[in-house]
Amino acid sequence: MLALLFLWGAVVMLCCSCCFFLRRRRRPNEPPIENGILPYLGCALQFGANPFQFLRAREKKYGPIFTCRLAGKYVHFLTDSFSYHAVMQHGRHLDWKKFHFATSAKAFGHGSIDPSDGNTTENMQQTFTRTLQGNALTYLSEAMMENLHYVMVKSREAKVSSNDWVTDKLYEFCCRVMFESGFLTLFGTEFNSNYGKILSSIQENQRASILHALENFKAFDQIFPALVAGLPIHLFKSAHSAREKLAETLLHENLKKRENISELISLRMFLNDTLSTFNDKEKAKTHLAVLWASQANTIPATFWTLFHLLRNPKALEAATEEVKRILQDVSGNIGSSGNPIHLNRKQLDDMPVLDSIIKEAIRLSSASMTVRVAKEDFTLQLGSSSYNIRKDDVVALYPQLLHFDPEIYSDPMTFKYDRYLNENGEEKTVFYRNGRRLKYYYMPFGTGLAKCPGRLFAVHEIKQFLTLLLSYFEVELTNSNVTCPSLDQSRAGLGILQPTSDIDFKYRFKVL
Repeated sequence: MLALLFLWGAVVMLCCSCCFFLRRRRRPNEPPIENGILPYLGCALQFGANPFQFLRAREKKYGPIFTCRLAGKYVHFLTDSFSYHAVMQHGRHLDWKKFHFATSAKAFGHGSIDPSDGNTTENMQQTFTRTLQGNALTYLSEAMMENLHYVMVKSREAKVSSNDWVTDKLYEFCCRVMFESGFLTLFGTEFNSNYGKILSSIQENQRASILHALENFKAFDQIFPALVAGLPIHLFKSAHSAREKLAETLLHENLKKRENISELISLRMFLNDTLSTFNDKEKAKTHLAVLWASQANTIPATFWTLFHLLRNPKALEAATEEVKRILQDVSGNIGSSGNPIHLNRKQLDDMPVLDSIIKEAIRLSSASMTVRVAKEDFTLQLGSSSYNIRKDDVVALYPQLLHFDPEIYSDPMTFKYDRYLNENGEEKTVFYRNGRRLKYYYMPFGTGLAKCPGRLFAVHEIKQFLTLLLSYFEVELTNSNVTCPSLDQSRAGLGILQPTSDIDFKYRFKVL
């Protein structure tokens, strides 16, 4: 027994010695480095507990650039908002695709979508830009408005008396509405007009199927941060099962049975079939990646926007007046579910108050991280200073530091619905820090070539959701003095943080 204990002790000492000698040593002209005390993980646990506080503390200790070992990677954090532009200028030295492609393959279980690995020749960014912006955005937004009207209004009118208040959980409500509407918009419906009188029965079956998919989506999404961190999905039996069930729903053989599929999905199906070597399950999992990207941030962004709107009477009044102004040009009686509201691109883009409300809600809840991987050893020039960066190191920006900076945003933790409006009530685009104008002041969607191609559609979705809600319903928080839920820090780095608890609210149809 003593011999066995001695042997184990020797092994532990050897491992600790190896880890010590494998720790990176700072070379001349490199940023200050913090290896952390844990083998491999380094500072990962401290960072994951609260990234904002962790980075602020290191900034105070080391200055505006420093290196941390996180789960085997060396990450150079830049915290000076004026240095962001410099990173973008070093594009030829930095790869934004490598991290995103690797993360997608790990999380969703498909093969590499990097064309250089030989599984596909599709240019993903080009596909998304083509089908989520320009003229494609017009048709996508029109479909979303129609589906939102069906999910929020038409399907509820037969079940809810106009005088009765319905109580619900705010986050769950946003989940159901946005997931069902978004799923129908991207992946189409299971029926067409030829079904005639049995259409309503098929619609109910479709709704049940989509809401079942939502439960699988939530089970998979819950462990998504662990997958990004590199843990294998087989450690999470229920989440693994949920992912496989979602993928089965999105098999090409099932999607081909659906009507009104979006251009994004129909084009991706075609390109998967013609430009890739993926098997049927892998093709489906690339569609699952699209589904996750369309929902994982839009749902919490919708929740935070609605929550802050309902908590702020002035914001609610301003938003309601703007919606009324826009709807003056919309023909038809909005009191009838047979005449849904139609908003064109110009009308959706001409909502500065809603724009400001959405931006402010996202500013307070976003914890995205802009990541670039060094293609080679190079020198990063930051103003009058320069730093040597090694090949395969990560250069990272954490925009929450920017969004919570009191030098840029006065009283930064307080929701101010008009923060992004100028004195004329138009969009405010000029912000300063210490008297210097900022190029980057709002970055929840990333920047440069890696900027989220679906950002315009996401904002349109939230505007459409709010327009319908304010037009057809009276909505109130059950407790007008409710405390704002805290942010779920486990998802830091992935986008909009979810609330750690849900909020009670109630709604009923307006008497129009």
